[in-house]
Amino acid sequence: MTDQLTAKDWLDQGLKTLAANGFTALKAEPLAKAMGVSRGSFYWHFADIAAFHAAILRYWREVAVEQIIADVEAAAGHDNPLPLLLQRVFSARSGVERAVRSWAAFDPAARAAVHAIDRRRMDYVEGLLRTAGFTAEAARPRTQILYWAFLGYALSDKPLPKAQQEAVFDDLLRIASP
Repeated sequence: MTDQLTAKDWLDQGLKTLAANGFTALKAEPLAKAMGVSRGSFYWHFADIAAFHAAILRYWREVAVEQIIADVEAAAGHDNPLPLLLQRVFSARSGVERAVRSWAAFDPAARAAVHAIDRRRMDYVEGLLRTAGFTAEAARPRTQILYWAFLGYALSDKPLPKAQQEAVFDDLLRIASP
């Protein structure tokens, strides 16, 4: 079974475990048990838990930032991708986001990863706002407001009713429109 699992399988399970049980559950034995394999499979792909943790943080950046940006850019075509981005991130589940940010409170490597991801996301949104016609001076605070709104949404465990969610989305689009 070891040769059938890939590092990505372990990383996918790691993100699920992280969202459900927090960063303290990112250990070889419980992950292997959840996947129905031996710990040897884990160590085939990762030198140790620290290497796995580093890989999880890199993978989170890939799925939570780079993949979303690529998908939004592809779907938008020649249109402004910002409405698609807002729709996507404000309708996504955010358990991993909460879990990584909790992890960052205790671990310098996770904190550095969160900081880098925040910067990448904000730079992307600011670039979209600049492309839409905002000056740098106007785009920067709007980027911060939109990002704070995203973080509030992501860190909240109470979903909004559909009508209220649509009203918030409409207001966010107004902030993002020149």
